[in-house]
Amino acid sequence: MPFDPNLPAANSPNSSAQMRGQLNGLKDLIDAIQTISAAQVDAVTTVEPGDPAVVTLNVADGTLHFSFALPRGSNGSDGIAGTSGSDGAPGQQGPQGEQGLPGESGAQGPAFATAVVDAVNTLPAGEPATVVSFLNGNTVHLTFGIPQGFNGADGSNGNDGAPGEVTLQQLEDGIATTSANSNGVAELGMTVSDPPTQSEVQQIAGKLDELILALRR
Repeated sequence: MPFDPNLPAANSPNSSAQMRGQLNGLKDLIDAIQTISAAQVDAVTTVEPGDPAVVTLNVADGTLHFSFALPRGSNGSDGIAGTSGSDGAPGQQGPQGEQGLPGESGAQGPAFATAVVDAVNTLPAGEPATVVSFLNGNTVHLTFGIPQGFNGADGSNGNDGAPGEVTLQQLEDGIATTSANSNGVAELGMTVSDPPTQSEVQQIAGKLDELILALRR
């Protein structure tokens, strides 16, 4: 169903089908939004007092086109009657003149001279589009709020890349033939006394430190 801003009505029972239809209709409106780079007022017409104001929008080649139908104001109430002036002295009655021909009706003047777009704001995805307008003299000022689109779905995985210059087997073969870092540590080659002397213990501790440093990468 198309989006209807009057639904749901105030204090109406909840209806999941109606709300789903409203959301789908709003999504259709958002999906139909095109990229806008300019705005143009095509026509401004005057309708009868009491008729609702109507703004018609359409997008063509990146340009947002407006057509306005604005109600004219109702006739004002009669003013308060002024006080009667004093009677003047009666003048002499002149001869009756001939009745003149009725004049032609003048052309209707333009309702507005210009329309200006003050701003076009981006709203979060899912928010309804908005149009705020106000009249300043003969200029209509417009501010638009247009929701951005939802994020697209993730793309599919790309193809596997070409193998590197060194295969896993070549790497393992190279490691197998590489001497360990500990090969640079000479054997201690000593006989420990019973009980060991402080010098012998110190030699063992020094050799252990040398081995630890060699194993570090």
